[in-house]
Amino acid sequence: MTMRTTIDSYKTRAGRLDTSDIDFGSFMDRPLSPEGLRCLRYMHDIEHHTVCYLRDLLLTPAHRDPDVTAFLSCWSYEELWHGEAIACVLEAHGEEAGAPRIARLRSRRPKRDLLALVAKLGLSTTAGDAFVALHMTWGAVNEWTTQAGYARLASLEGHPVLSELLKRIMKQEGRHVDFYASEAARRLTGKPRYQRLTRLALRHLWRPVGSGVMPRSEVAFLVQHLFDGEEGRSMAARIDRRIDALPGQEGLDLLGRAVARTR
Repeated sequence: MTMRTTIDSYKTRAGRLDTSDIDFGSFMDRPLSPEGLRCLRYMHDIEHHTVCYLRDLLLTPAHRDPDVTAFLSCWSYEELWHGEAIACVLEAHGEEAGAPRIARLRSRRPKRDLLALVAKLGLSTTAGDAFVALHMTWGAVNEWTTQAGYARLASLEGHPVLSELLKRIMKQEGRHVDFYASEAARRLTGKPRYQRLTRLALRHLWRPVGSGVMPRSEVAFLVQHLFDGEEGRSMAARIDRRIDALPGQEGLDLLGRAVARTR
C-alpha cells in the first residue's frame, strides 16, 4: 500500500470517538478497582498530552511532509477524545479530570517541556533526513504498547462498560498503528543508515509511553500492572516480535527490558 493510499484511507475514517451510548453511570454502581483507576489517570493524562508531542514534532523535519502532518492532525484530534472519554470514567468515580487536571499538570512542566523540546530538536538535527523514519518507528512502538495496555486493562478489570469503551478506543488506535507501522517499514526498507540510527535511538532513548511526563513511580506501576505476570509478559513479547519484523530492528527487546527495569 502506498503512502497516498494509506493517508487517504485514514483521513476518511478519522473522527471523534462515539460515546453517546456509553453508560458512564454504571461505574457508580460497579466501580473499578483502585489499580484500574490509577492506570486510567495515567492514560487520561497522556492522551491529553498528545497535543504537546505534536507541538514539538512540528518543529522537526516531520513538518515538511504534508501527508505526515495530515496524519498527525487527525491522530491528535482522536487522542483528545480518547482522553475526554477516560475523563468521563474518572468523573463517574468522583475524581477530577479533564481541563482542571490537565492545566495543573502542564503548569508544573515548563522546564521539563523545554528540555524535552531541546532534546528532540537535537535528535532531529543529528538524524537529519532519517528523522521521519525514526519518528514513524517510535510512533509504531508507542501505539502498539498503548493499544496493548488498553486491552490488558479491559481484561484485568472485567467491567463490561469499560471493556466496550476501550474496545472503541483500541479500534482507533489500531488505525494509528497501521499508519505508523506501514510508514516505518516503508521508510526503513533498503536504507541501512536509517535503520542504524533508528536502532540506536530506540535502544538508548526509548522508554514506555508517558515516561517523560509521569512520575517514575507511576510509570513503574503501570508497566508492572499491565505487562508483568504470564499474560502481560506474553503481550510484551508479542510487541517485541512486531518490532523485530521492522527492517534492521530485530533483537531490541524493548518491552522485555522495560518490564525488567521496573521490578
